[in-house]
Amino acid sequence: MARILTVWVLTRTLLLLCVFHLLTPPGPDVTSDVTVIYQGWYEVLRTGTFPLDDVTWQYPPAAALAVLSPALLPFLGYASAFFVLAFLCDAAVCGLLLYAGRRPGRSPRGARVWVVGAALLGPTLYARYDVMVAAVAVAALLAGARHPRAMGAFAGFGALLKVWPVLLLVGVPRGRATRRSWTAAVGTAFGLTLAFLVAMPGALAFLTFQRDRGTEVESLGALVFHVARHLGWRGEVRLNYGSVEFLGPYVPLVSTVAQALSVAAFCWLLAWRLRARAWAWSASTPADAAFVAVLLFTATSRVISPQYLLWLVGTAAVCLAFRTSRMVLPARLVLAATFVTFLEFPVWFSHVVASDALGVSLLLVRNGLLVAATVLACRTLWRQTVSGPRRGTARPVPERVSRAQHADTYASAP
Repeated sequence: MARILTVWVLTRTLLLLCVFHLLTPPGPDVTSDVTVIYQGWYEVLRTGTFPLDDVTWQYPPAAALAVLSPALLPFLGYASAFFVLAFLCDAAVCGLLLYAGRRPGRSPRGARVWVVGAALLGPTLYARYDVMVAAVAVAALLAGARHPRAMGAFAGFGALLKVWPVLLLVGVPRGRATRRSWTAAVGTAFGLTLAFLVAMPGALAFLTFQRDRGTEVESLGALVFHVARHLGWRGEVRLNYGSVEFLGPYVPLVSTVAQALSVAAFCWLLAWRLRARAWAWSASTPADAAFVAVLLFTATSRVISPQYLLWLVGTAAVCLAFRTSRMVLPARLVLAATFVTFLEFPVWFSHVVASDALGVSLLLVRNGLLVAATVLACRTLWRQTVSGPRRGTARPVPERVSRAQHADTYASAP
């Protein structure tokens, strides 16, 4: 534990020095989203309405709480307060994983994954509100084994922060746990949405602000246009709806294919849940399934922003907090992809935008790692819960795991 805390302190000190501009990392200033975009939204939200005329506001209503959160530290400027709160959320995630790692059947390797993986993202960790969402998601997954209603409430709240935490519910054991967690999630989401609709105009305006989006330059589908630019493709790269995207011929087609792949990913998850054998669920299965779901929807998305890797690091960390999880290799691939993401943004983002050899190579490596992690994670989950040994096949208990630990590990299996 001492080593983990030492690495956390050293890496986070370095990141704080970067976001407070006491050190200057290579590439563009990643804090501009906070000082310009978030602060601009803050000024609108504090008047009691959502940014109705700003198409870059593409977030569910509870995101307003994250944007408004610096008001909790009025003695600091907006950006400084935001960085401090992001730092505290990061510390909370580390603390939760360290605490969970000390329980029977658990492991401190989850905390190690978070400490290293989040640091590999660079200053972007504290320059986006995704670390706040990750904290809610980690709390949900860790609560799930013993408190399904708490997990559902956290997941419902997280879904209103940035949608993706709803995927955490895909691996909840069938039966009573599913009924309790899903009911709590729906109730929390519905109640909060209703409160926002009553209190602030435009709570659901974000639903119409993405209809004309292109394909973001860092996504898997964007590789088509990075190559096509060298073959005479007559499109353009432009800041559009808050991100740098490809616009032009065939972009709508590639975006449609990406959306079709996301639908296929949903169908695979549905097939897995219907075919997975209830007795094969272990304590780590809810976290493993959540990790797979987030991987699938990240890899198939038409937008893969750098902060999306934080979602994967957080869910991977919870997986590896359980000794029974077999997601070690996919988690390592995610860590590698996170480091390459830091290289392509912000370090060499200009090369990515230019579609030159370095930029395209970085994207090929990063997206290749994500695809490999997704395929391996899907195969592992399927083999463990669908096509693995039948009932009655003995499950060997590792010698280093006590009987008490083994009993705790499978306590949550239905």
